[in-house]
Amino acid sequence: MTKDFRKYSCWAALACLVVPMFASYYFDDMFSTLSHLFENPSVLQLGWNSADYGLYTSGYSVLCVFGGLVVCGMLLDKWGVRITGSIFVTMMAGGAALVTYSLVSGLPPKTSLSVAYIGCMLFGLGSEIAGVAVTRSIAKWFRDGNMAFAMGLQLAIARLGTAFALVISPKLVAAKAAGQTYSLMETARPAFLGLVLMVAGMILWAVFVAMDARFDRRAGLKDTVDTAEEDKFRFPDVLKLLKNKRFIAIALLCVFFYSSIISFKKFASAILIPRFDVPVEAASWMVSMLPFATVVFAPLFGIVVDKIGHGTRWMLIGAALALTAHLMLAFAPSGVPFYGYLAMVFLGFGYSLVPAAMWPSVPRIVPDKVLGTAFSLIYWVQNLGLMSFKMLAGKILSDSNLDKGVSEAGAFRVEVMFVAVCVVAIALAYALNLYSRRNPQMRLDFPDKS
Repeated sequence: MTKDFRKYSCWAALACLVVPMFASYYFDDMFSTLSHLFENPSVLQLGWNSADYGLYTSGYSVLCVFGGLVVCGMLLDKWGVRITGSIFVTMMAGGAALVTYSLVSGLPPKTSLSVAYIGCMLFGLGSEIAGVAVTRSIAKWFRDGNMAFAMGLQLAIARLGTAFALVISPKLVAAKAAGQTYSLMETARPAFLGLVLMVAGMILWAVFVAMDARFDRRAGLKDTVDTAEEDKFRFPDVLKLLKNKRFIAIALLCVFFYSSIISFKKFASAILIPRFDVPVEAASWMVSMLPFATVVFAPLFGIVVDKIGHGTRWMLIGAALALTAHLMLAFAPSGVPFYGYLAMVFLGFGYSLVPAAMWPSVPRIVPDKVLGTAFSLIYWVQNLGLMSFKMLAGKILSDSNLDKGVSEAGAFRVEVMFVAVCVVAIALAYALNLYSRRNPQMRLDFPDKS
């Protein structure tokens, strides 16, 4: 009866799980297509510049990097997804509320930045642990099959939040004529919409908690991974993860691959507008191709991974596509929008391929009892990279814009950084593919036969 219940209820559970992630992705990317505004703080009543914006976005990763993710991942394995997830979904919403307050408070720029930074830290830790809880829940509910497809579908719908942010934010903060200033309330409109989405996410998370409790009652389980003594979580098991070469390779690949895309999105308009001489609306549609592509292709690639395997090969191809895209963004002729759109196509394919193959690989190479901790460790190193590269990108753009007419030069310098990041990602994907081919008994590239 439990299997039948899972078979027909897992998709409803997935529907509840994706909404908090949709809200998280939207809020995280709500300023991505408005990043060009921070190049000229005189037009913002808020008073932030590019470096301030880069610092604000880096706040997302601070608590994650300095131990929060790892500790909370251990709590997830000990307390279960219902308790831990509920705590951090609430934290995510609370941090978003604090960011919104900072935008409309009328505080001095440095003070409002500090408040927003704290809010972004809380939002970031809440979002990441909520994401771990969601991924852990999908691994639980779809263990009988279709795991890669379900994870790909979750990623696709969550990234619709990014697409929604990229398209709607320029409409909520309409372009001003020269000499006009954006008021605090105008700047904060995307954040207010984000709070509405957060409330919807919290409601549906509560629905999932009820469904998960019902599932465990039918199965005679507690909200933990296993109840057998030999399968209980122990701290020394975490140390074993750090000796797992496959796990380390996946974790580092996650760092560099996601840094080449997520950090890019934060400054997308500041890069695309001067490189290809396009208006804000065109730049918004360019970068929105990334999440829209994942909506279609991430689930499809998930099916491919489930049915035919070869996950490490797809990771390698996806990383190569990301490198091709950034080479194009860096070196393609200036003022030709075609190359910007083409680069986004390549980047969108890569953004679909790598996660669809990478995330389902983790439950194959680590025990269930430390799966939450494993995901958290990956998220931890990912956030370390994101925090660093966001701050570096903001600094490069800010320094470049000190001189007359160097906006395009700043965009080029940032893209050179992303090219280097992609090269490292390719090297890691190749190493993982080579390891898998030399050790077929690990079954890392095998299709899902469950």
